[in-house]
Amino acid sequence: MKKTIFITGASRGFGKLWAEAFLRRGDNVVATVRNLDTIQDLVQQYGDRLLPLRLDVTDRAAVFAAVATAKDRFGGLDVVINNAGYGLFGAIEETTEQEARDQFEANVFGLLWVTQAAIPVLRAQGHGHIIQLSSILGVATLPTLGLYNASKFAVEGLSETLATEVKAFGINVTLVEPNGFSTDWAGASAVHTQSMKEYDAIKAAFLEGVSQSPFGQPEATSAAILRLVDSPNPPLRLFLGKVAFPWAQQVYADRLATWESWNDVAVAAHGN
Repeated sequence: MKKTIFITGASRGFGKLWAEAFLRRGDNVVATVRNLDTIQDLVQQYGDRLLPLRLDVTDRAAVFAAVATAKDRFGGLDVVINNAGYGLFGAIEETTEQEARDQFEANVFGLLWVTQAAIPVLRAQGHGHIIQLSSILGVATLPTLGLYNASKFAVEGLSETLATEVKAFGINVTLVEPNGFSTDWAGASAVHTQSMKEYDAIKAAFLEGVSQSPFGQPEATSAAILRLVDSPNPPLRLFLGKVAFPWAQQVYADRLATWESWNDVAVAAHGN
């Protein structure tokens, strides 16, 4: 059955791959980008089934207008994919106030504005699926990505809460948590802080670890996303890639062990 998909950040990487996968199978797609030239190839190939919209997700009024335009064009929305965002690379001490605010504006507030704009549409029609692009770095962390880690932890908390609030309206929520993939996320779309020599060693160790990590093939994720949007009972969380799950298992085992070893202190702090 044909679906209408609203997807942000569709100019490259996962966003463009998934938009094309939906179009290829016959769905309608609303693709938001900052530069419409980046998806002209899809416009030419798929015509009226693709609605390209120029959008900066940090502009709340523009987001609401874009969702309204999408609804007017296709009559409703079945799936909303919050994919827009970027990585900020640098130690926490290095990060300027503006860099920190910009990271949260794009990765958290932009996602929030799209979510808020979509909910009334999905609630009125009695069904819908909101997919939030999180990351394994919303579950575990890596050094020199502190603000990015923090933004994805925020997305996790926001979206887990959202799922409980909108379930009665027939709206499902899924957090998609990829591990590392060979996209442009760490390339031209990334922002880097001004380096301090005090962090040279930890950055070198980070880069060495990354170079040894098996990165996934972005094209392989499309089948998983199609299966996710077609599921009658989609999960709250879905890892993408083979690295994320064993990493999360180890992280949670370590957390549980620490909590247990300090549990006597925790219980005593409760009082009578």
